[in-house]
Amino acid sequence: MKVQPAAFFRTTLPLDLGQLARLDDGRYHSIWLPDHMVSFWPDSIWTPEFTDLATVSPSPHRHLDGMAVAAAAAVLTRNVPLATSVVDTVRRHPALLAQSALTIDHLAEGRFILGLGSGESENIVPYGFAFDRPVSRFEEALQVIRLLWDSDGPVDFEGRFFRLHHARLDTEPFGGKPPPIWIGASGPRSLDIAGRHADGWWPAGAWTPEEYAQKLSLVKASADRAGRDPESITPCFIQVCLMGRDDAAIAEILEAPLVKTFLLQVSAEVLRSFGFEHPMGEHWQGFQDIDPATLTRERVLDFFDRVEPEMILAVVPHGTPGQVAHTIKGFVDAGLRVPKILDYGGMAGLDYAAASAENVRDAEDELMRLCEGVR
Repeated sequence: MKVQPAAFFRTTLPLDLGQLARLDDGRYHSIWLPDHMVSFWPDSIWTPEFTDLATVSPSPHRHLDGMAVAAAAAVLTRNVPLATSVVDTVRRHPALLAQSALTIDHLAEGRFILGLGSGESENIVPYGFAFDRPVSRFEEALQVIRLLWDSDGPVDFEGRFFRLHHARLDTEPFGGKPPPIWIGASGPRSLDIAGRHADGWWPAGAWTPEEYAQKLSLVKASADRAGRDPESITPCFIQVCLMGRDDAAIAEILEAPLVKTFLLQVSAEVLRSFGFEHPMGEHWQGFQDIDPATLTRERVLDFFDRVEPEMILAVVPHGTPGQVAHTIKGFVDAGLRVPKILDYGGMAGLDYAAASAENVRDAEDELMRLCEGVR
């Protein structure tokens, strides 16, 4: 398949559905819609003291239901596929996910992609959902979804986490074909699951082209062992980057508090592999340790004092849009085919947020130029 970027559609307030029309013109492979209860930014620093973004939004956590927004997008677009990126299998029962996905796919006339993952603690633990053995729960949920899609009439299922007794989902898939399932996976066991079940894959983290290639090879090897065509799995990635028009802009972006907090999403193990000790300590697990409500102002200020710009630059592509495009080309050479370029520089403040969309588009243009003829 050719290299083609994906678009990102924010599922937060204020919601601008009018933006969907410009994403439906053939430029993008697909539109990706996140599904969160909360964001990663600590409540304690979402104030005008730290960011002028807080002057236009009272909270960074004004999330809407990703599946519901996908349904709205389905009837407001005609061409581009729509993918959740990603819905977890903890907050929604797999039977509900199976029905909702078929519903949205009918609304989209066959353009919906069910993007699934095992979940992140900040969206689950505060709400009292059970988060034990998330990968096992995830794999069992996939089995239930496929069973309901593939069975005629009532079905029974007796699993560790889910049970069906004379359950039925008689709604036929649109066009006789159920929606593709894309899986977010990074650990060895999750990558094996992706190879056996996924129609598309993207990692929660792949910090170098070499790491992306290694994880993709594990997915493909698993697919091959399962008797599936490894090349039928679409390789994707949300590529976080920092873009500015010159070195001075990048230097300013790196000083922004919300940009520094990106390192909260990076584990101590990963940062250590780049030669740095994590500002949150040697046991910090990244995504799984983030709780925006409990990261106090004092702890975040101490974190800021320990952040070095080089730590951020080590783990994300950075520079002008053209420079970032050339870096992402390395991931394409490693097997990536559907990149989503996500400019974290927009979190540096209102002025940078306003420039971010143009920077992303310029980087996409240069990347597509670099990848002409790549298959």
